[in-house]
Amino acid sequence: MSKTIVECVPNFSEARRPEVIEAIIAAISSVPGVVLLDRHSDIDHNRTVLTFVGEPQAVAEAAFRSIAKSAELIDLNHHTGEHPRIGAADVVPFIPVQGISMEECIQLARQVGERVGKELGIPVYLYEEAATRPERKNLENIRRGQYEGLKQEIENNPERFPDFGPHKLGPAGATVIGARHFLIAYNVYLTTDDVTIAKKIAKTIRFSSGGLRYVKALGMLVEGRAQVSMNLTNFRETAIAQVVEMIRREAARYGVTVHHSELVGLIPQDALVDAAVWYLQLDQFEQEQILERRLETALQAAQKSGEDFLEELAAATPTPGGGSAAAYSAAVAAALVAMVARLTIGKKKYADVASRMQEIIQEAETLRHQMSAAVQQDAAAFEEVMNALRLPKETDEQQAARQQAINAAMIQAALVPLKVARGALNAMQLASEVISKGNINAISDGGSAAAQAQAALTGAALNVRINLIDLPKSPPITAMLTELNELEQKASQLQTEIKTILKERGRFEVA
Repeated sequence: MSKTIVECVPNFSEARRPEVIEAIIAAISSVPGVVLLDRHSDIDHNRTVLTFVGEPQAVAEAAFRSIAKSAELIDLNHHTGEHPRIGAADVVPFIPVQGISMEECIQLARQVGERVGKELGIPVYLYEEAATRPERKNLENIRRGQYEGLKQEIENNPERFPDFGPHKLGPAGATVIGARHFLIAYNVYLTTDDVTIAKKIAKTIRFSSGGLRYVKALGMLVEGRAQVSMNLTNFRETAIAQVVEMIRREAARYGVTVHHSELVGLIPQDALVDAAVWYLQLDQFEQEQILERRLETALQAAQKSGEDFLEELAAATPTPGGGSAAAYSAAVAAALVAMVARLTIGKKKYADVASRMQEIIQEAETLRHQMSAAVQQDAAAFEEVMNALRLPKETDEQQAARQQAINAAMIQAALVPLKVARGALNAMQLASEVISKGNINAISDGGSAAAQAQAALTGAALNVRINLIDLPKSPPITAMLTELNELEQKASQLQTEIKTILKERGRFEVA
């Protein structure tokens, strides 16, 4: 099952003090499940761009910690650099990568923005897809006047009031937080130190001045060379090759050429492939002609074929069995809950529950991955039982050791389905919420989630009891059975409540 992956690419107004960047990276890395993919520092810009990914709530927490750390260590009153900026953590975008929608990233941006404003006392502006006003969609409009100019206007000009936080700038400035599609930060250096040429070229190619769509550009002096600094916001509509050729043509007008170019951060593979296709004029090119891509497709197909759970379940082997099937059903229930929550977010009718739906998505996705893992854990636990049963038993000593190993393995084999039973009840509780508060058009999916969760709990309970039935009674076993009874009672009560909600809200006659 695919994971939910969000990318965050915060830009910090610091590059000349490595110890500060290391501290910010440490703050990001302190969040479990977050992976730092890239770092890029430019001394002339005095700016660092970090790229990290992970599950939505983990990424949100890492973003918050990085903003807090940068506010602690960066004072914009003493900051200089070529790149425009209004904050220590200047801009913090969230980008959907896998298993998550843009609407969910918008909610994530607003969630982090509100928290930064309240807990850190930093003014926050929402931009791009998360913008609350049309004029704030473009970052340039928000950064107009930079830190120094905003410091004067934020207190008195309603047009410059932030979306969250105080109407006053401290040493950390303001932070711009948003959600956007993939952006390519790309710079072209010219064979001149005349920055006016770079500025003229930037004006020609940027969309706001009548140039190429999806191109933002500035001219500046970096490392002793004139640089055209760009953000390409949609490489599929305006290819990198097209941008470079236009810069090359404009540079020739002033008697200079392209010296070299650089990427800031990461770039989608398709953008490079598109550039290669354009320059090589491969008119009949297809993506599957790339060796690595064809290989990846073949390996994925082979992996899917080898790990087809239903095929394994139907085979004449003891594992996977009913316990794994129960875990699979619980994972299905969690997935359906996440689906209903996602279908609720972004609908005006359900705006008041959007924040809770975002939380439910995270809880459901965490549960889904836990239950997916339990599918294999249950099979592995029963394999240990089989291994214990194969131990020698010729002597009394061997017999005693074998029985001890069997008892330990059976308890472990019961613990996994007990965990699944807990997860199944959790899935039922989440299903009850999306049934009662979520998108009415997906209420049957919520009901299906509850049914899958109930089936998972029933199956898991059977496996707990069968694994414990022949073991000597002991406090740990009694505690496990007592907990199981409590889980079943709660599930029974919840099932009655869910039936009532389905009948009243969904007009279903539920048996």
